[in-house]
Amino acid sequence: MSPKDVVHRWVEAFNRADADALAALYADDAVNHQVAESPVSGRAAIRRMFADEFASADMVCLVENLFEDGEWAMLEWRDPLGLRGCGFFHIVDGRIVFQRGYWDKLSFLRAQGLPLPNN
Repeated sequence: MSPKDVVHRWVEAFNRADADALAALYADDAVNHQVAESPVSGRAAIRRMFADEFASADMVCLVENLFEDGEWAMLEWRDPLGLRGCGFFHIVDGRIVFQRGYWDKLSFLRAQGLPLPNN
């Protein structure tokens, strides 16, 4: 499965809010680093992260662009609430070994009606 194919499956699972299907796409020792958060290491922890996020927010990923270069896929996305971001996926042997995502956390919290940080 190509990196682009893996990310297409990732988007489908994300839009179903299916933490189990998402976790199955990651290597056992994968790292997911959303830059607005601390890195999450390991398939089980990544699954918990997604399950927690789906329990607190209604998230949708609409693909704007999806590119592939060797073992990497790059995803540019938006959601129906106006949030935009991008993600970089390093994929080896059909599994995500590293993911980094860029998005505006404050805009996300406001759009979802979630509590804002007290800084």
